[in-house]
Amino acid sequence: MNTLQKKPMSRDAKLTLAAAVVGLILLFIFDSTFDRFTMQIFKLCAINIILALSLNLINGFTGLFSLGHAGFMAVGAYTCALLAMTPDQKTTNFVLQPIAPWLLDLHLPFLPALLVSGLVAGFIGWFLGVVALRLRDDYLAIATLGFSEIIRVILTNAQSVTNGSLGLKGLPRFTTMWWAWGSAVVITLFLVLLIKSSYGRAFKSIRDNEIAAESMGIDVFGMKVLSFTISSFLAGIAGGLLAHYLTTIDPKQFIFLKTFDILLIVVLGGVGSITGSIVAAIVVTISMEALRFLDGPLDLGFMVTNGIPGLRMVFFSALLMIVVIFRQQGLMGTSEFSWDSLSRIGLLPKRGPKSGKGVE
Repeated sequence: MNTLQKKPMSRDAKLTLAAAVVGLILLFIFDSTFDRFTMQIFKLCAINIILALSLNLINGFTGLFSLGHAGFMAVGAYTCALLAMTPDQKTTNFVLQPIAPWLLDLHLPFLPALLVSGLVAGFIGWFLGVVALRLRDDYLAIATLGFSEIIRVILTNAQSVTNGSLGLKGLPRFTTMWWAWGSAVVITLFLVLLIKSSYGRAFKSIRDNEIAAESMGIDVFGMKVLSFTISSFLAGIAGGLLAHYLTTIDPKQFIFLKTFDILLIVVLGGVGSITGSIVAAIVVTISMEALRFLDGPLDLGFMVTNGIPGLRMVFFSALLMIVVIFRQQGLMGTSEFSWDSLSRIGLLPKRGPKSGKGVE
């Protein structure tokens, strides 16, 4: 009588499980060892990973050039903040003009508020996609940039809803390390599965050749709208996490330069690479803080310069120009991390011959 044996765990699955356990242990160590400032930077890395992945879904995997990400972040940040604040906190913030009555007693726990912020941003992204995604290239970029500015102006002038230019202050610090990195891990896994699915293959076929994709029966416009909606949803989630990470938000935080920061990460990591976005988000976020001394006085040995605010961004802008000129594919190009890649460069032993069948 044949006996059905359980199929042994593959080498890749074992390595992935081991990496997950090591990562969990490192999170515990970091949380109990590092000071508060270091942990703040560590949490910001996770938020920037979500933002980079969401923008890469549009720009890298679907081939759409969007510059409206700051607007979706703003929608998510304000929605999550207004839902998570208590009535007393709202009353304290709205001093120049009372908050709208329908919004005063509207209160949700953090997780539902975060999900609703993503849904609201996703709905607006769907609406914008239906309207604007018939445009291409530079025209689409201009349209999405204009949308982002419209959102910022609305937030500045909707005094009874957003508190206008004063913003919202004293938000509960819900974005702990576990919330930030837990969200980043879940969203990364979701995007990996999405890109490997038939939807992901449709996105990449549209990026590579839109006409050929349409001739193969792919609903090009529908797939574009779907990609745009998912990306907007994820940007809204990141905005909600950012609001409760900073504990204070105002419309000036969501200007075009915020989209530029995310675009910088995507281009440096590799347009069309999940791994590249993750690595670049961590490196750029840490470098932004490590290079903060560039904004202050510099002793060059032969001369001392006065502080030049914004010199850090000059450095990153120059780095972006170098990447665009000499390595347009970025750090990873369209490649992804795999255990086999570590085996090829000698960091892991090479895979042995395949074992026998698991079913006898």
